[in-house]
Amino acid sequence: MFAIKAEVSDPMPRTFAFRAQKTMYGGKYVAAGDAIFVFASETEGGAGLVAKGVVTSVVAVPRQRGIARQTPRVSVTIRRTALAKRRLGRQELTPFADWGDGRPETELNFKLYRQATNKVIGISDDAAEFLGGFFP
Repeated sequence: MFAIKAEVSDPMPRTFAFRAQKTMYGGKYVAAGDAIFVFASETEGGAGLVAKGVVTSVVAVPRQRGIARQTPRVSVTIRRTALAKRRLGRQELTPFADWGDGRPETELNFKLYRQATNKVIGISDDAAEFLGGFFP
């Protein structure tokens, strides 16, 4: 399972297209057909978790020449399958900062908000189950 934190100005479209997104924590393994949770980046005016969907396409972005350290990037298209029924964002996840406690909330806080960058991340089954509770 995967999650993406990116600029989402409107959660209502049936399809999201995100270009050249950083990948972290296994996010580079995202593939067509994978389930994914969409977080609207609060640093760009979003509200945190807004939707879940299915990845319809992924294209790896070629690395740039002459740059030694580069985070792999992908362009990803997602078909929305549901809208979140309640809020989950930085404010709700910040209290979960004991990095070794094994809680899904802590995993999401660490992977999504420890660094402010937008990104595609891999998440555990426990985190996916937790996020599933935010949808009808």
